[in-house]
Amino acid sequence: MERVLILDFGSQVTQLIARRVRESGVFSEIKPYRTSIAEIKKDKPKAIILSGGPSSVSEKFAPTISKEIFELGIPILGICYGQQLMCSLLGGKVESSDEREFGRAEVDIVKDCKLFTGAWKKSKNIVWMSHGDRVVKIPKGFVAAAKSKNAPFAVVCDEKRKFYGVQFHPEVVHTPEGAKLIRNFTHKIAGCKGNWNMGSFLKKEIEVIQQTVGKKRVLCGVSGGVDSTVVAAIIHKAIGKQLSCIFVDTGLLRKDEAKQVKKLFSDFHIPLKQVDASALFLKELKGVSDPERKRKIIGKLFIDVFEAEAKKLGGADFLAQGTLYPDVIESVSVHGDASVTIKSHHNVGGLPARMKMKLIEPVRELFKDEVRELGLKMGLKKEMIGRHPFPGPGLAIRIPGEITAEKIAILQKADDIYIREIKKAGLYDKIWQAFAVLLPVKTVGVMGDQRTYEYVLALRAVTSTDGMTADYYPFSHEFLGNVSSLIVNHVRGVNRVVYDITSKPPGTIEWE
Repeated sequence: MERVLILDFGSQVTQLIARRVRESGVFSEIKPYRTSIAEIKKDKPKAIILSGGPSSVSEKFAPTISKEIFELGIPILGICYGQQLMCSLLGGKVESSDEREFGRAEVDIVKDCKLFTGAWKKSKNIVWMSHGDRVVKIPKGFVAAAKSKNAPFAVVCDEKRKFYGVQFHPEVVHTPEGAKLIRNFTHKIAGCKGNWNMGSFLKKEIEVIQQTVGKKRVLCGVSGGVDSTVVAAIIHKAIGKQLSCIFVDTGLLRKDEAKQVKKLFSDFHIPLKQVDASALFLKELKGVSDPERKRKIIGKLFIDVFEAEAKKLGGADFLAQGTLYPDVIESVSVHGDASVTIKSHHNVGGLPARMKMKLIEPVRELFKDEVRELGLKMGLKKEMIGRHPFPGPGLAIRIPGEITAEKIAILQKADDIYIREIKKAGLYDKIWQAFAVLLPVKTVGVMGDQRTYEYVLALRAVTSTDGMTADYYPFSHEFLGNVSSLIVNHVRGVNRVVYDITSKPPGTIEWE
């Protein structure tokens, strides 16, 4: 299978490079910049992409690569830091610039190259810049192909050796023709055929699961959400009765979710054991307000329950999880330790040493929309595949502050009203994720001529393609007013509703 290797230098959008390459029909794999030449040769990539990163090539301990990479005889594309590193290693010069570029910029072509074919016109091509350093001298054999106001070498190329460098980020949506530039690199320059898709991924993953598991047993935790359901379906297709699915009701789920999960798995004839551990989770979370502690407690309890259930079922050798790319990049860079941790995810920390089970994560390298595409490929119902993402820790991270049974009940009712009204308005499929957050704040209100002192509820709804970046959904004031009125009138404990209009970045989608 043809593949493009992406070496990660710590950019928060490295995963988007992989996404764009896959959209061009080519399988991409991300590995840390420290990956050895021997391992790179073993992978036999058709091309290599050097990601961006937060470092400066002039720093004493800046991440770097072996010059041998440039002697492999394959096309290489350097993006931002990747361009600067490539030029520096091959004899060019990089300096810090007094005129930094962050955000939208215009780039003009000064010399045609294969990277631009069918994508760019001669002038005013919009790109997204994010750099303080810039190339001031290019290596021998390179030519300047494009420039911006503050970057004379916005694009450089050595077409004889098939080396290309761009100062901007073609992988982000803010570079309108960026996907075409990457496709030109993978197809016209690297010669990839573009025959990778969800069908080929499914076939390969089933083979991997069968080879990994053999005749052993797998335990799969399911929540009824898209990720865990697709994971369960893939593994069930691969090994059938060797899979045991367990649904742990943490008490932190959405309203009536336990019933919905049971019916979903019954419809697809996948055996499911339901465990009510809500009292245990509520007890362990008592008095805990710190979001990271909440995640760790929930993650530990989740595994403890699984361990107990595994013993009841006669033991299992593997534990399946629905970890996704965005989960990984926000927790820790498993591909390259240069990435900055944003927050931990309960399902990316591995298993405690005492457990004998090994992890199986079939969709770890996929984005949410790719998982949905995979689910449809397997015949899962569209209404289930289209469900909004729901965090592993559940409502615990939608209740800032201490978790109580009362707060959970309030949030479940309010969230249910909110989602119901979104569906009624025909907006559910236009929104990436919508949910309510019960704030640890009480305000004075008036109901029926009586003074109230109750909680504030925040509503959140965002649009996104992959969860890496997001913007708030522009509801009409009429819609928000109606939802606010319904919640205040029907949910005892809430007397004020607000709407969150923060994008990601600078915020995250969830509040904790």
